[in-house]
Amino acid sequence: MDKLKVTLIQTSLFWENPNANREHFRTLIDGISETTDLIVLPEMFTTGFSMNAREFAEPVEGPTLLWMKNIAAEKDTAITGSLMVQEEGKFYNRLYFVFPDGSYGMYDKRHAFTLAGEQKVYTVGNEKLVVEYKGWKICPLICYDLRFPVWSRNTEGYDVLIYIANWPSKRVNAWDALLKARAIENMAYCVGLNRIGTDGNGHPYIGHSMVYDVLGEKLLNNGWENDFVVTLALDKAHIQDQRDQLQFLNDRDKFTLK
Repeated sequence: MDKLKVTLIQTSLFWENPNANREHFRTLIDGISETTDLIVLPEMFTTGFSMNAREFAEPVEGPTLLWMKNIAAEKDTAITGSLMVQEEGKFYNRLYFVFPDGSYGMYDKRHAFTLAGEQKVYTVGNEKLVVEYKGWKICPLICYDLRFPVWSRNTEGYDVLIYIANWPSKRVNAWDALLKARAIENMAYCVGLNRIGTDGNGHPYIGHSMVYDVLGEKLLNNGWENDFVVTLALDKAHIQDQRDQLQFLNDRDKFTLK
């Protein structure tokens, strides 16, 4: 598939209210007027970035995963986002990538945000997820992972790198700079989807969701600090042309993560 149509949904979240958030996103998704291949939702899109996992964490096959499967099947599209999940007595900030046929991949956030005490509540993951979908290789990661280029490094030959986030406004300059850097150094499209609004702890978010091409060029207009739903097409030929011409990935360092 030469083109991959990706829909970003940047919006505010209802604090610790899964039902309200699912209904809100359902309304926004139903309003998408064009066909799309992938819908991207924020980090912890059912609750906001909360440490209250004992009350709101869902089982592996919980209501939100079922909700995602239903949307994927009905809209004939993949959908991805993260939520609190409890498995075998541990809590995870877990991303699901759900395919139209109901199958899914999952990724547990590798880098816990210690500034907020995330490591005290959630168990970190140790494996990246690279999914193959419609001829594209996609690597979805979560928020704080953006600050760690070794973990994000394109050793798998992926085409698209996705970060879903609750990235606060006071550090949005880092968000902007690092998304662009991850695209350039990995010679891949880099999709960053952040929330807006204020969470239950009083932390404000101003979005700045963005898509960069393999050269670090913005594919969305500036000023995205409000609610929006936007669909854009990524071009496989652009990736291959630039990689063939520049061949930067051929010179990358070889390493093994432990």
